[in-house]
Amino acid sequence: MRNFDLLEPKTVSEACGMLDAGEDVRPVSGGTALLILVKQGLLRPATLVNLKKLEGANAISRDGAGAVRIEALATIHEVETSPVVREHLPVLAQACHQVANIRIRHLATIGGNLAHGDHQSDPPGVLVALDAEIELSGARGVRTLKVSDFLLGIYETALEPGEMVTAVTVPPAQGRRVGSYLKFTTGSSEERPCAGITALVRLEGDRPVEARLGVGAVGPRPLLLCRDDPTEAVLEEMADRAAEDIDPIPDLRGSAEYKRHLVRVLGRRALAAVWQEACS
Repeated sequence: MRNFDLLEPKTVSEACGMLDAGEDVRPVSGGTALLILVKQGLLRPATLVNLKKLEGANAISRDGAGAVRIEALATIHEVETSPVVREHLPVLAQACHQVANIRIRHLATIGGNLAHGDHQSDPPGVLVALDAEIELSGARGVRTLKVSDFLLGIYETALEPGEMVTAVTVPPAQGRRVGSYLKFTTGSSEERPCAGITALVRLEGDRPVEARLGVGAVGPRPLLLCRDDPTEAVLEEMADRAAEDIDPIPDLRGSAEYKRHLVRVLGRRALAAVWQEACS
């Protein structure tokens, strides 16, 4: 690995100024993805901006309206174990618990996970299903996008040169929300998912008013299906529709047809589980 300069800003504005210096400058936080690419020679940055010393950049909080804000440098483990996330976004805590292994979860950050744009990852599909927004900061200001609009393809995002991810915000659900995340790997539990399925049912009182099915780690970007006034029959139709609409990437983990089958089976299983919990 060739030599590079290391800068250590203390504030977001200072970091944004450093990142705006040119294309050879890259941010690094946990380093679980970036440093591997550097070691393999796929990236050759002249300067790395270490974000780990930014003040308060790993906080997790809930505002008065009920939205949960996760600062970008919160590690996957911190998201998984956060009392705020466990109480208000248990499906996200469930998904983060299944990311890689405990060592990786202690290093990798939620912001870095999204900025990397790896389609075979657990959190992105869940965040899309939760209608989450991502905050991007640069020398020219701050902008906000839906996570679904930020993720463009395999290792491709809407992040512009000089920008960094600063937070992820999940809006509050209207009524009660029941969710489940189902991950399938073809090898050990620590492998990247062959498919990651998020099922959500939202209720107003005792009446289910919306069902959501998110599919991650199968196609170039997460797929989301939503249906109002769901029934058990509608939930099966959603799983079948997801299997048809997904654009699976064939690889060593399975063929395209195999992955469509996974989406259909796991989608029905996840939706049935949340439906049973919602109606119990």
